[in-house]
Amino acid sequence: MSELQPYLDRLPLIAILRGVTPDEILPIAGELVAGGFSIIEVPLNSPNAVESIRRLTAEHGDRVLIGAGTVTRPDQVDDVARAGGRIIVMPHADFEVIRAAKAAGLVCAPGIATPTEGFAALGAGADALKLFPAELLPPTVLKAMRSVFSKETRFLPVGGITPQTMASYRAAGAAGFGLGSALYKPGMGAAEVGANARAFVKAWRDLDAG
Repeated sequence: MSELQPYLDRLPLIAILRGVTPDEILPIAGELVAGGFSIIEVPLNSPNAVESIRRLTAEHGDRVLIGAGTVTRPDQVDDVARAGGRIIVMPHADFEVIRAAKAAGLVCAPGIATPTEGFAALGAGADALKLFPAELLPPTVLKAMRSVFSKETRFLPVGGITPQTMASYRAAGAAGFGLGSALYKPGMGAAEVGANARAFVKAWRDLDAG
């Protein structure tokens, strides 16, 4: 079983903190962890993202899967690993990045938009497939993909996901979601992020119970 699955079992929602700064990261992450989040991603195009990952790992690395998003080059994988990150999330399906992540012992979720990309990414070692951008890939697309991929394949739609849009993707076979600006965007305080997090968790729990 992939290292990813136990975290998805706890709560299959990935917090994407694009634009967060190292000085903001711990109060915001504290709200997320208190709300039940177990996977946190700091995109590398955030200010001093590697330092944020380092601080997150020191504070929450024993119980939260922490890593980087918007990873586009193999050398960035090394930077994330040295900071203690354990998951690499990508906007694309570059095999060199996937292989670098797996060689470093990290979880990897590349971005894909077609079956061709998806099967190739899995062949390169991907642990899950980030369906991106979800705004261009409605639930009908996910349903069609699910019909040809193995039932073990984890699809995680990312892009424009809100508490209200999760239900249709879940019905189409989503294993979880990456949550961006509806959860956090630059300028939000920890309390606001906490409130958004609780709304997402409630929406997921309601779906899971149904």
